[in-house]
Amino acid sequence: MSVEGSFDDKDIFEKYILNRPWVKFYDEGTPENVEIPEIPLYQHLDDAYKIGPDHPALIFLGRKITYRELHEHSERFGRALHDKFNIKKGDKIALYLPNCPQFAIAYYGGIKIGGVITPMNPLYSAREIAHQIGDSGAKILVALDLFKDNVEKALKDVDIDAVVYTGIDDYMSSFKGWIYRTFMKKVKVEIDNRKFFSFKDLINSYPPDAPRPEINPKEDLVALMYTGGTTGVPKGAMLTHYNLVANVRQIDSLLFRGRKKVDIYVGILPWYHIYGQTTVLHSAVYSVATIIIFPKLDLKELLEAIQKYKANVFHGVPTLFSLLINYKDISKYDLRSIEACISGAAPLPKAVAERFEEITGGRLREGYGLTETSPVTHVNPIYGKYKIGSIGLPIPNTLAAIADPEKPIFLPPGEVGELVISGPQVMKGYYNMPEENEKVFFEKYGYKWLRTGDMAKMDEEGYFYIVERKKDLIKYKGYSVYPREIEEVLYKHEAVAEAAVIGIPDPKVGEIVKAFVVLKEKYRGKVTEEDIRKYLEENLAKYKVPKIIEFRDSLPKSTVGKILRRVLREEELRKMGKSKP
Repeated sequence: MSVEGSFDDKDIFEKYILNRPWVKFYDEGTPENVEIPEIPLYQHLDDAYKIGPDHPALIFLGRKITYRELHEHSERFGRALHDKFNIKKGDKIALYLPNCPQFAIAYYGGIKIGGVITPMNPLYSAREIAHQIGDSGAKILVALDLFKDNVEKALKDVDIDAVVYTGIDDYMSSFKGWIYRTFMKKVKVEIDNRKFFSFKDLINSYPPDAPRPEINPKEDLVALMYTGGTTGVPKGAMLTHYNLVANVRQIDSLLFRGRKKVDIYVGILPWYHIYGQTTVLHSAVYSVATIIIFPKLDLKELLEAIQKYKANVFHGVPTLFSLLINYKDISKYDLRSIEACISGAAPLPKAVAERFEEITGGRLREGYGLTETSPVTHVNPIYGKYKIGSIGLPIPNTLAAIADPEKPIFLPPGEVGELVISGPQVMKGYYNMPEENEKVFFEKYGYKWLRTGDMAKMDEEGYFYIVERKKDLIKYKGYSVYPREIEEVLYKHEAVAEAAVIGIPDPKVGEIVKAFVVLKEKYRGKVTEEDIRKYLEENLAKYKVPKIIEFRDSLPKSTVGKILRRVLREEELRKMGKSKP
């Protein structure tokens, strides 16, 4: 790595960053910059309703929901939030839902009245739900009735004004809804109209005219998205209306050149995560497209739907694309409608991309982004020069650079440093965390830069490569797993003296989560690995629970007593016959 004084970083900034050498490799017709209007995000839904009121917006378990219905129901829900619950501009609305029409309705209804949406992973435990509600200060929770037990447990530790329950069958087709209600085990929720309410009743009880407070798109929040950030400490990334409007339009200008404009999106990416939320939900609404919604992954149902509805836009993660190409009956399905696909959240193996393109005839390209950047910052050209192993080029209106990890100094092409981003999609900051904001932002040459925490390099043509993910971040099936969170839960167990969590490379899932535990003397031989795992399952989402738990007498430490995850990781790699990363 270069050191201060060995080059003039202003020259590097002007030649390799401000000059944007990557623009010449954009697909034909993609602009260097796109116009980003200062409008509230919900304006896209208003426009879609005017353009195609009877066009299908959502297809959910056989039922088609038009833009007229999506618009009207979001208006009704917004009015209910305002009149019934006194939700005002800036108030937080938590969503604890899988992908379903209610998610889109509650989201747009909430932001129309100036609310801020804070979605939660449907896999969250009661502890995680309580933390996000408490930290965000959410006043209303919209939850699936199937999650009732977790909600009740969470409410023992945190208070909220009201819970609005909805059933998966509320927006099913009549026939499928009847099947569900007749043969599936139905969760009984108590609707008392004091604390617990019915989503369906609210929609039916209020008129479609949500009040619209004045929105300052560059300042007012639209979403509070919880992430481990660059340090692993759970925090809320404050995304403004302008951030999301910008990213939707940036993506549209870069990816969709030359394709037919009647788009059918595969809605498998979870909307609680900003990746699926922006690239599928909001992007589809902007282009008046149709989303086939999948509340959970079922490969057979997914393939049948792509074939039936002729889906052509398919964003996902490497694990998903790998599962599809290895599905035993993949040859039985006609997937040639697929045109444009972006893979994010983890490195995309070359063999997976090539096989997927061979099967579908579409283009699968690797991209990159962060919750803090709404999320997309880089994508490989869909039709042009695609470099395997690269995360691609910075998208329109975006500056990206490689900087010294410790100092605000830019590094030249070929040098490894920290990837930093400046653009309209970069978050306002972390919620109520001024010290964290000081760590991740710096200003230089008239621009505000976000430190991503990822070590990377840029080549002479402006293609970027991730050299090393955040050192402690574990990528399991596309999920981000933060060791510190798991360790904190472990340390709360009465038998645990020390703990460390790392990721072990695995070709099928990315990385396997492994925990090293030192038990207190009096518990040794009495507490088992299964005891620890059961405890973790009660306090963490399933994907965060370590697949391997190893008891040790001690853990490697630095001279000041810091547990060295790096040493543990190196030990595991040696066992696998791999060299130090």
